[in-house]
Amino acid sequence: MKSSATTSVATRCGRVLRLLGHLAVGVFIIATRYSRLAQAERAVVTRRWAQHALKILGVSIKVQGINPGFYPPNTLLVANHVSWLDIIALNSCTVSRFVAKREIRDWPLIGWLAYVAGTLFIDRGNRRDASRVNQILAEAMQNGGCMAVFPEATTSDGSGLLPFKASLFEAALLAGGTVQPVSLRYQRPDGSLLLEAAYIDEISLLQSMGKVLSVPEIEVEICYGKPLKAGDAGLDNRFLLAEAARAEVARGLRLALEAPAAAASQATSETGA
Repeated sequence: MKSSATTSVATRCGRVLRLLGHLAVGVFIIATRYSRLAQAERAVVTRRWAQHALKILGVSIKVQGINPGFYPPNTLLVANHVSWLDIIALNSCTVSRFVAKREIRDWPLIGWLAYVAGTLFIDRGNRRDASRVNQILAEAMQNGGCMAVFPEATTSDGSGLLPFKASLFEAALLAGGTVQPVSLRYQRPDGSLLLEAAYIDEISLLQSMGKVLSVPEIEVEICYGKPLKAGDAGLDNRFLLAEAARAEVARGLRLALEAPAAAASQATSETGA
């Protein structure tokens, strides 16, 4: 049964103040020494920062499946997209560099933080930009990186799963890497779906943060699906990889999908990254 309990004004204000302080710490680290750290050291710092941010927000993590490691090499992590919290939740377990829409680069402070932390920005209105990003992704993966994308290309309320855009799965094929499907489900302690976490429709980031701050306890179930080796039989093109990854994410969300579409059909109907 859905709970109607909300946090007090004092609790929300306390969370905001602590979160601002924690954000200031992150800005200081990135501005002063983050670029000088080795990748493994960056991963440790990022995971610790993410874990503490979730603690401030009253968010706990429940892991299902086998975590591939806190920074698995030559890996493309793909997940469903629900909230701005997704990146923090994922980084608290498996640290990745993310691909984000170009508009985020222009966000005050957050855009700069994302850029300095290694986020790649893609112009989703330009299909040709996917080729550029794929080359960068593949090179980073071959150099031992763990990269992450949200192939739905937008957020949902978490109750379903949108079609996956196949474009950026090409990077895994170019790198000869592994695609790691991950399912994200926001729920209350009793297991019921938590819609307040969804960053959807026309609400602003501040409005979305207000909704999250109003919830006493949030549980994020992170389910790691079966790793998919790009190039293996049945996974030798980006459309088959996207289809297999979506099936794994749906399984983690306990959703039933429609019958898989043929790869050729997907190729002709795909409209973006």
